[in-house]
Amino acid sequence: MKRVVVIEREFGAGAGAIAAGVAHRLGWKLLDHALTGEIARLAKVSPEACQQSEERVDPWLYRLAKVFWRGSHERSVTLPDADIVDADRLIHLTRQVMAQAALEGQCVIVGRAAAYFLRDRPDTLCVFLYAPPDFRYQRVLAEVKNEAEARHLIDTVDQERIAFIRHYYKAERPSRQLYHAMLNTAAGVDATVETILSLIAAANRREAPAP
Repeated sequence: MKRVVVIEREFGAGAGAIAAGVAHRLGWKLLDHALTGEIARLAKVSPEACQQSEERVDPWLYRLAKVFWRGSHERSVTLPDADIVDADRLIHLTRQVMAQAALEGQCVIVGRAAAYFLRDRPDTLCVFLYAPPDFRYQRVLAEVKNEAEARHLIDTVDQERIAFIRHYYKAERPSRQLYHAMLNTAAGVDATVETILSLIAAANRREAPAP
């Protein structure tokens, strides 16, 4: 039986709203912004510690860590209290939190390379969400209200995530073999939520013991 749903995505595809819809319909925990909060708690990060870490971390790894920490926040925002830790430490804490969440089950995890980390769990359903570039641009533009910023985010965030996966997992993103489905969210939030719920139900029927 599927107890964990992982939602990976292209930037601007609307994964946050879709994941929230899936979690609400299932009555499961949504691990998106809440996941970031738990990692920050474990890291015990202060602005001073962040400043020290920023000076120590290689700029390229720092940039990747920032993208990873940003998770599914669908815009380039200032991180709470500048909470950046060393990239390797960040990965360790994220894996720790995700492992505990998967053990407890009944959760929807957004991003954070969860499809790679949880790839061997048979109770996990992984979905990749994508959308046409103009659809994603219009969605991001509606949030950031700035054409140049929207174009910059569309052009860079996914490339940074690709570089992150190559560095830490020696894999390409998206690695299609990790996903049970890849869905075009231009169909709409509600339609995508329904499709994911149908996938979960179908997987559970297949895995149910024979009477």
